[in-house]
Amino acid sequence: MVVVGGLVPHLLVGTSNAQSRLGDHPGTIDLDLGIDLALLGDSRYRELSERLRDAGFKPDVNNRDNLTPQRWTSGTPRPVTIDFLMPPSGETDSSRRIMHIDSDLAAIVTPGLELALADRTWIDLADHLPNGALVSRSIPVCGAGAFTVLKALAFGNRTRNKDAYDLFYVWDALGIEEVAERLALLRPNSSVDEALKIIRKDFFDLDGPGPTGVSGFLGRVKDDELQADVSGQARALCQFAADLGNQRPNPG
Repeated sequence: MVVVGGLVPHLLVGTSNAQSRLGDHPGTIDLDLGIDLALLGDSRYRELSERLRDAGFKPDVNNRDNLTPQRWTSGTPRPVTIDFLMPPSGETDSSRRIMHIDSDLAAIVTPGLELALADRTWIDLADHLPNGALVSRSIPVCGAGAFTVLKALAFGNRTRNKDAYDLFYVWDALGIEEVAERLALLRPNSSVDEALKIIRKDFFDLDGPGPTGVSGFLGRVKDDELQADVSGQARALCQFAADLGNQRPNPG
């Protein structure tokens, strides 16, 4: 398994020596958890659902009171939700959006998620459990390369300001070269190519949806300096990615 989604910038940057000019990442109380298809092979998903129930979680329901087994919730006054994601399987219909794992557990089929399982970094966390016990654990978190791919694909689908902000936050804090190097390790891959295409289309123009999305998330109607910075970093990322691709030895 691997942590993906909006919590990744907080974990990648907040637990390292890296810093962003945007300050601390706001984080999220919603967890996106990527699941390897191998989890299905030996029925370990049953242990996953058992542990979740022991921790007070249960499958969520939608606004029509229908069960949504791909999302679980803590049911507390300020509920924490967990969305389960899984890469497409070659054995299933490519148009299938939800993969049902068990009667009360499912996952959202997410193209490119296999990259998060390949590009993982382990983050050490320490905190108190609800019973007061202090514990420390190493958590598998999506690396900056795969995060850029997944967030760019998400932005291309839904154009949310938070997605644009998360992308720029990681680029700004960790550095374009590091992100590009991690991207290069994931190629050749069609999801990487599609993500870079979206970045070129939506982030290169200073007034495009990417740069204006970052400004909008920060509550700024128009910030030319910030938007130029976002556009510049997007251009630099794609240029580094292209340069690294050209340096790859020809397998022939």
